Amino acid sequence: MSQTRDRFACEGAASTHGACACPTRRGFMGSLGAVAAGAAAPVFAQTPKRNRVDTHFHYYPTPLKGELEEWWTSNPARGPLQTNVKNWTISKTLELMDQSDLQTGVCSLSIPGARLKSDIESTKRIARVANEFGARMGLDYKNRFGLFATLPFPDVDACLKEMEYALDVLKADGIGMMTSYDGKYPGDAAYKPIFEELQRRKAVVYFHPNSPACCGNVIAGVSEGFLEYPYDTGRAILSLLLSGTFSRSPDTRFIFSHTGGPMMMLAGRIENSVSHNASLKARIPEGVPAVLKRLYYDTANSAYPQNLAALLAYVPATQVLFGSDAPYYTIAENLAELAKVQLTQTQRDAIERGNALRLFPRLAG
Repeated sequence: MSQTRDRFACEGAASTHGACACPTRRGFMGSLGAVAAGAAAPVFAQTPKRNRVDTHFHYYPTPLKGELEEWWTSNPARGPLQTNVKNWTISKTLELMDQSDLQTGVCSLSIPGARLKSDIESTKRIARVANEFGARMGLDYKNRFGLFATLPFPDVDACLKEMEYALDVLKADGIGMMTSYDGKYPGDAAYKPIFEELQRRKAVVYFHPNSPACCGNVIAGVSEGFLEYPYDTGRAILSLLLSGTFSRSPDTRFIFSHTGGPMMMLAGRIENSVSHNASLKARIPEGVPAVLKRLYYDTANSAYPQNLAALLAYVPATQVLFGSDAPYYTIAENLAELAKVQLTQTQRDAIERGNALRLFPRLAG
């Protein structure tokens, strides 16, 4: 595989920050089209068996790797950055995808999203670099990579501008968000304009857990990944539910990681608690179960019998998506665990491919 595939999308257009200067919409689409038109025949044509779609799939734009490693190692309890992340490349990713018959990985940033630095100008730059890099991957390798574009939270106006650019110009498949930003959860009133625009667009929104500001590293020597990441997914879902955001967004398709974290075990408790609070009931007129059952949940590092038994006892299999959390975990190990779960062939086909194609019909072509 040519190593030129791993170059940054706007090579040669460096800004004072060392990243790509923002192109005009016409200019950027023109450059993307030229690359797509001049690319060799897609490699995937040689292996027609590929049929799975992974919606929890991370990528690491080459020009941001230094900043990512700096952020990761700035907190001794967090680092060091995993070797397979530090050495991530497109070519190696494609090899691993082929080994597991994975047609498409819908790419998203892992923690902390675009928030590698505290100032908003850096956050905006990082979001743009990541989104353009991801868009280029999708054009260079047709149907192998999708994109959940990242937004420069917590600046709402900047988020709306980047959403417009990502969805209208880059043709991203959806928007990727963290479960929290600087301790603020997505149902916060400040973020209402963002979700109003997502609803207007009938967009797909994927949530990845973040390290919670309230309580990271609660147990000394224990990674936040054991409990705190899934718990932050639960907090994000609860925030969107109790704020009425889900009810105001009936056409937005929401995807949550790791089978929803603790939500399946707590759904009944939450429903009962809401039933005793008239104010909360008014914000969820269709009822808690109806809302939670229309969300989508991925299987990343959660494709275990006990996890999926709880999930499928509450939501239909049509709402479950295959996810791997690659490269932190391998596609193969996730599939191996999923293979142990008792599912009908119809359910398995839906989870591994069919449900994702409903969300992203372009991938069926």
